[in-house]
Amino acid sequence: MNRIISTRRSILAARSILALGALAGTIACSSDSSVTAATSRARSDERLPTHDELQAALEFARNTPNGGFNLDMWAAVVDRGGKVVAVAYTGAKEGDQWQGSRVISAQKANTGNAFSLPELALSSANLYAAAQPGGTLFGLQESNPVDPDVAYRGNLSDFGTAHDPMIGGRIGGINVFGGGFALYASDGTLIGGIGVSGDASCADHNIGWKTRDRLNLDFVPAGVSATHDDNIIYDLDANDHSPSGFGHPECSAEATAISNALPHDYPIGH
Repeated sequence: MNRIISTRRSILAARSILALGALAGTIACSSDSSVTAATSRARSDERLPTHDELQAALEFARNTPNGGFNLDMWAAVVDRGGKVVAVAYTGAKEGDQWQGSRVISAQKANTGNAFSLPELALSSANLYAAAQPGGTLFGLQESNPVDPDVAYRGNLSDFGTAHDPMIGGRIGGINVFGGGFALYASDGTLIGGIGVSGDASCADHNIGWKTRDRLNLDFVPAGVSATHDDNIIYDLDANDHSPSGFGHPECSAEATAISNALPHDYPIGH
């Protein structure tokens, strides 16, 4: 009898240890997630925008003429290491925008950061022609896939807030149409990238340029456009050939006119 009682006690003790271990693991995972979201700003360059700063800049840019469909937008910012530090949207609530554009905005931010250098900025729009079949960067958009665990984790109610679940994760992804830019601080340091999505690609470019301008993180050192910045280039011919090698399709005459005027109307920092 004593042996049976001892055996039962051993089993109960083992179960208790397993239960405590599982609980500790659950608490640790929950804690890690909340700590990541809460401290991601503190671990990033303080010159990068907060959620509120990003949202205010995006709302300003979205409410200017952009040559698109006048749709609500998503925006995301990554730091130099590719970690998401802020996500925001325009509109009354999440879902007033294209839902797929949340992840695309982060993908564009990653692109602007990943394919720009301290001496040369390339917007996502500048990569379009080279990434097409026969182009020098064909297949580029397949080279760094989005991390789905970062992209789709967490609660829908937190999407686009200061606690967006993407924050703290490295999103990855490459996008080769308009809307992604590198972020340069006033001393010329490349500190990350910004991406916007939610409208036609040319309108996304216009909105992204204006959002970056509003954040005062557009001290672009050089670029491939005629104005020596990372503006979109419309030089594709009838055969989709780009003489510059950095061309992008036109979306509308209005969007093209607005894009061409960006260096004058919203000049890069100096």
